[in-house]
Amino acid sequence: MTSISPRAVFVTRETDYELLLSRHATHEQARFHLETRGQKISEVEHRHADFIDTLKQARAVVPPDWKQTLVRRSDLNRFLFAPDDVIIAVGQDGLIANVAKYLDGQTVFGVNAAPQLYDGVLVRLRVDQLSARLSDYLHQDIDVQRRTMVEAVLDGGERLFALNELFVGHRSHQSARYRIAQGDQQENQSSSGVIVASGTGATGWARSIMEATGAKLSILPEEAAIAYFVREPFPSISTGTSMRAAKLKHGSLEITSRMNEGGVVFADGIEQDFLSFDWGRKIDIQPSRRNLHLVAS
Repeated sequence: MTSISPRAVFVTRETDYELLLSRHATHEQARFHLETRGQKISEVEHRHADFIDTLKQARAVVPPDWKQTLVRRSDLNRFLFAPDDVIIAVGQDGLIANVAKYLDGQTVFGVNAAPQLYDGVLVRLRVDQLSARLSDYLHQDIDVQRRTMVEAVLDGGERLFALNELFVGHRSHQSARYRIAQGDQQENQSSSGVIVASGTGATGWARSIMEATGAKLSILPEEAAIAYFVREPFPSISTGTSMRAAKLKHGSLEITSRMNEGGVVFADGIEQDFLSFDWGRKIDIQPSRRNLHLVAS
């Protein structure tokens, strides 16, 4: 650890109240919109106030010699993280996945902004635990999980990282056409797209697919492995369905696009931050050497 004091980077997302104001311009218009639908704005306001209070408490316990800054989820792709930054995500579990792909070894503290609402699978800390965990960090006495991420590399050199899963398919989720290859196996397919998940993502979208299809694959969050799942593969004279799901520890999954337009690759449900994947483009997907360094508890 460097002797220079680190910077605490607080990562948040807009609250429901803030999103309502951005959509309806004023409090009164937002209130009217909800009341016409049998809802009360007071509930949204209370959750917003609770979040602001939690964020204020979190920022107050950062050591006084540290710098601080705040970045919203929507600005992550434009924010420059420094190697010695300490990331403090205040919100819900998905916020950890949103920030993870922009990091390279920085320590991440997840603070659950609403334990009564969010499961806390990744945002492990209550705000009243943060001060002690930051002290542990300073004394290099902290339990950090190194969670495996998924990495995709396009033939042009572009890279995309995901903590939970990557989606490869058509941007409208209509039929995607491609050639899939793993080792000596390869097959032309038409499907609703391919999901490639890490051990962390195996509890989310991939879990739903496994429950629906019966393709049970076990991956631990810190295991250097990934798994792919083909969504609704369609058999035809030119497409097969034999390669539906598998776990990869070694090598990579190669997918070649057969889509004239609309092919995309995106990570962790953020469809706005995507790589184009049109006809002839190839992508290699494998466990990344870059891990999420997440404070365990």
